[in-house]
Amino acid sequence: MTFREIFALREFRALFLSGLISAIGDYLSRAAITALIFDQSRSVLLSAAAFAISYVPWLFGPLLSALAERYPYRSVMIASDVGRMVLIGLLLLPGLPVPVMFLLVFAAGMAAPPARAARSALLPMLVGRNHLGLAVATTQTSGQAAQVIGYLIGATVSLALTPRIALGLDVLTFAVSAVLVAYVIRHRPTQVPDGGREHLLAETSAGFRLVFGDRVLRSIAIVVFTMTVFAVVPEGLAAAWAGESASGPAARGLDQGMIMAAGPLGFVIGGIAFNRLVPASRRVRLVPVLAVLAPLLLVPTVAGVPAEAVALMVLLSGLVQGAIMPTLNATFVLALPDGFRARAFGVVNSGVQLSQFAAVMITGALAEQFRLPLVVGLWSIGGTAAMLIVAVFWPRPATFAEAAERAAAKEIPVPQARKPTTSVTPDAP
Repeated sequence: MTFREIFALREFRALFLSGLISAIGDYLSRAAITALIFDQSRSVLLSAAAFAISYVPWLFGPLLSALAERYPYRSVMIASDVGRMVLIGLLLLPGLPVPVMFLLVFAAGMAAPPARAARSALLPMLVGRNHLGLAVATTQTSGQAAQVIGYLIGATVSLALTPRIALGLDVLTFAVSAVLVAYVIRHRPTQVPDGGREHLLAETSAGFRLVFGDRVLRSIAIVVFTMTVFAVVPEGLAAAWAGESASGPAARGLDQGMIMAAGPLGFVIGGIAFNRLVPASRRVRLVPVLAVLAPLLLVPTVAGVPAEAVALMVLLSGLVQGAIMPTLNATFVLALPDGFRARAFGVVNSGVQLSQFAAVMITGALAEQFRLPLVVGLWSIGGTAAMLIVAVFWPRPATFAEAAERAAAKEIPVPQARKPTTSVTPDAP
């Protein structure tokens, strides 16, 4: 199982590139829209609200993901990219009132849940079960890199030139993503035929029942939600932490950048190294240990250590998250039956986004009343205790294997990948 084998698949290459490009556009637009609204309103509160509003559509994520199950995944991704391209393009019009900008940002965000769910559901159809673990690790680690690139480009272009140029680049990313999907990924029929459809709310409810009614899927979802709640806090409070530990604006900016970039960087390293060096048979066995380790590595922040030390802890915690999350994602996919993948991913993706939002808001409010290092340190201690409880009830590896076998027995066969030619790039290290 190598990078060469999965990137030899033409459709996977297109899905990977379109996902990477559109993800860069997502994060680029967050930075650009925040800067644009601040430039127009000169209000820190409104600019923060412009960033936070991108999380609000995930309240409807499970419903929108159920909608994505009704149509071919390829069509859902194209429509989502084109919709975001048009809506973000409207932000380029001069003189728009701030409420109209908020409405456009919210509407564009509504296209993200179905697009992400469709992309996740389509992946196993393109690469097959044998290559799924590495494919998931590749897409997830590239998503973390996209976050860093998108924020960097969006902030730099907005400050050096104008936010509208950054938004123009965002429009271009969605156009390129839609073209890649339309011209490379072939049409596949919907996984839920007309005769099997119910009311949309009933289909959404079925997705929740599947995820939380199945022991394997429920266990994975709980670990993902819990890890998100306790691991995202230093990144979300990086600006305030830098303000406490540094004096001048340049030093504060450097400290904030270190803390925010450390997590995604560690995720990339951990995701690639763990999935290349650790056999698939051992990965699920290591999940309970790694799940406890992720928040435990952040506990020393309670001592009020310097920003450099905080960044190192966040890097190590991110490395652990990068090791565990692709494994959980691939295991989750393998246990899902056809016709439920988009809905199930909608439930989990929405939970992750809303968990991030809630964790940052709660700890931010606590940090208004207590010392920031104390809040983060105690929050991490709570996360370690929660993960210990989760680890005690973690299912045996045989349980995961049985769930995957049940799903495989009902799965539509995936065409075998063609063998790579000599022109393919050699394996990544």
